[in-house]
Amino acid sequence: MKPGSPEEEGREDCAPRRALDLFATKWLSMVLHTLHRRHGGRARTGVLLRSLPGISKKMLTQTLREMEARRLVTRHVHGTVPPAVEYALTPLGIRFIEPVELLYDWARRNPDALDALPAGATSRW
Repeated sequence: MKPGSPEEEGREDCAPRRALDLFATKWLSMVLHTLHRRHGGRARTGVLLRSLPGISKKMLTQTLREMEARRLVTRHVHGTVPPAVEYALTPLGIRFIEPVELLYDWARRNPDALDALPAGATSRW
């Protein structure tokens, strides 16, 4: 099968599906965006929590663990009392910034398209 062919793109493990799977959860893309745009690629847990209205501490922790497992961020524990935990984008995480920012930029330019969706179509999960 040729890469990019219609047959290849219909497979469950094709690149587009794998990319969309990565962003299937609301918070992963928002954490990537926030780390990149608001914090220069690194931030402590509490700073991220305050930067993401609506996220619970538990959900942020789960999202960061998933991102760490996928090698999108690294976790560094500072030897302070109490310990401070900082997350930083990895080179792989930085590569995923481009599609996230394209989507965010599109949304900023097209609020009318989002407003035209039926109620519930843009639910906040």
